Amino acid sequence: MRVKDEQKAALIREKAIEMIVREGFDGLSMHKLARAVNISVSTIYIYFKNREDLLNQLYIDVMAVFVRETMLNFDPGMDFEAGLWLQWNNRYRYIRQYPLHYQFTEQFRNSPLILHPAVGKDEFKQAMVQFNDNAVRRQQIVKLPTEVYWALAYGPFYTLVNFHLQNSSIAGKPFKLSEALLRQTFERTIIALKK
Repeated sequence: MRVKDEQKAALIREKAIEMIVREGFDGLSMHKLARAVNISVSTIYIYFKNREDLLNQLYIDVMAVFVRETMLNFDPGMDFEAGLWLQWNNRYRYIRQYPLHYQFTEQFRNSPLILHPAVGKDEFKQAMVQFNDNAVRRQQIVKLPTEVYWALAYGPFYTLVNFHLQNSSIAGKPFKLSEALLRQTFERTIIALKK
């Protein structure tokens, strides 16, 4: 039995993410992945049982980084406006630092073919719910159905981020997200959420 090499495992994971973002899930085969990493197919099976195991491990790893980065300096007991602004900044920093991870997660989340585990999301989800509940209890925001709250609190952010990643606005013009534009959008978002 061969010994696992963590650098090789990391390279396999990163190349798989890159291939999925570029070619979709159908574009990922163990043979293509092995060729891209310059290893034999059997080497991949030292690290992953099968393609589904690889995909689930990728999702788990990417979500762990997402949770770590977005929870940085965040506390569910924070003032709502300060906490939401921190969330926007943490998420934006994460997306700039790990754009392929973000795009991979979006593909994974929107794929009906993939059954992804909610691994690592419990503490994150609990913190987000507690943050929202605290803001409602303090009367900093109106009580809304979860889906409406989420659409108002994060929809504008993710729309701008996607324009930025595509380097194109809805009108097809070049687009780069700036701190000033992010702040302007955030301020309008806060107005929509305040009591």
